[in-house]
Amino acid sequence: MLKHHGLSLRRFAGVASLGVLLAASPITLRAQDLASFEKRTTVKVLPNGLTLILCERPEAPVFSYFTMVDAGSADDPQGASGLAHMFEHMAFKGTTEIGTTNYPAEKVALAKVEVAYAAYDAEYRKRVGQDPKKLEQLKKVFDGSTAEAEKYVVPNAFPQIAEQNGAEGLNASTGEDSTQYFWSMPSNRLELWAYMESSRIGEPVEREFYKERDVVQEERRMRTDSSPTGRMIEQFLSSAYVAHPYGRPTVGWESEISQVTATEAAAFHKKYYVPANIVIAVVGDVKASTTLPILEKYFSNIPAGPKPEPMTTVEPPQIAEKTVLIHDQSQPFYIEGYHRPDYRDPDDAVYDAITDIFSNGRTARLYRSLVRDQRIAATAQGFSGFPGDKYPGLFAVYGVPLPGHTTDEIAKAIHKEIDRLKTEEVSDDELAMFKTRSRADRLRGLADNSGLANQLADYQTKFGDWREMFREQAKDDAVTKADIRRVANKIFVDSNRTTARIEFAAPPAGTSAETPEKTSGAAQ
Repeated sequence: MLKHHGLSLRRFAGVASLGVLLAASPITLRAQDLASFEKRTTVKVLPNGLTLILCERPEAPVFSYFTMVDAGSADDPQGASGLAHMFEHMAFKGTTEIGTTNYPAEKVALAKVEVAYAAYDAEYRKRVGQDPKKLEQLKKVFDGSTAEAEKYVVPNAFPQIAEQNGAEGLNASTGEDSTQYFWSMPSNRLELWAYMESSRIGEPVEREFYKERDVVQEERRMRTDSSPTGRMIEQFLSSAYVAHPYGRPTVGWESEISQVTATEAAAFHKKYYVPANIVIAVVGDVKASTTLPILEKYFSNIPAGPKPEPMTTVEPPQIAEKTVLIHDQSQPFYIEGYHRPDYRDPDDAVYDAITDIFSNGRTARLYRSLVRDQRIAATAQGFSGFPGDKYPGLFAVYGVPLPGHTTDEIAKAIHKEIDRLKTEEVSDDELAMFKTRSRADRLRGLADNSGLANQLADYQTKFGDWREMFREQAKDDAVTKADIRRVANKIFVDSNRTTARIEFAAPPAGTSAETPEKTSGAAQ
């Protein structure tokens, strides 16, 4: 199933105690709530440029943190797609002090790995005159140097130390726009966390890089190459975008994953993992007066560097409808997408309103029409800001036809609902429910330290001010029926549309259904 990119994550996090806010104001987030929150929240920009946010919530002796690096797969260098995603896999491999039995010796061994791989890769990339015997010999040298470097590795040392000290939810994730690292921990282990996290950022070691590269290749095979829906979404995005890197898969193209190097990863880290490009939020049983000196002690040691230059590539306006058709022995599937502006657009809240009216629960239009009334779809939803929202993304709608029904029926039913948005005003109840649900969504996340840390880091990164989370509700409340109709007519036009579908293809005569032929695809 598709990852839901509807209301962005920054819309769901809370800002104070759920019980207190619900009791004080069941409808709005009030000015005094912001004032109260400001008293407990401290922002500190270190001399090296790293931004720290502390929110004091002493309800329990724990804290959660969220490190947001303002770089994701959209920042992958040309020819090295999947590089940002590699850091998710390398996240907890350790540092110069954790995960090694002898770092000085390991450093020398890792350098030899890079020399050996560069020689092998140079021969492998030859399009003319490649020497198979030489290539085989170079591969043996590379394998030998890799084995030598692995002698110094202490497997899983970093996560084991964290978990032995009470860490929970230790994880990392990569998106098109950013890369995140997070876990929760007892508050009496805060200094240990500060040491580990600052070392992980400031003293990275590309340990077991090629082993993890193989893991990523397998991930791609499982989630994309072996998944009809995964292949379709990849083709859908690569067709919708002709210039912007949103058209590349986060996991990377297979040919590029297989050749990306630890040397390239080190260069990427040096460029994007600079303090000026990082925000770290800590929420829980912490006091700014005692916690900030600890954090400054460790995170100030990370070497400073210039904030990366903004991306200059802009996706040109789409001037022709595009269609992707895949024939496969699998469940039919239909999706279409329309280009929309990024999250800074004045109409960002209007896209959220359309998403809610289309897709929020069993009273939403797509469910009522396609699933409940017509009974042609197993599921149908719309979502916005796909695959990201830092740059102009897509408003997408999809449906999965039930047996006996077709993707053409799904497309016609979706277009009928889109046309209703363009020609008719939404009802008072629909608009009111959107605003009520947006408030409820914010309130629901108020008691969660990890979710709040996420939102603080996200808003600070995107807007330069975490307080923007308080202003979002006002934007939602200001959405009108006329806004929805105006925006619908602006973006839901044929020339701005990219569609993709899977059509069931029966196996050729004499071919077992369990061993399907290679998928055929066509893009127009």
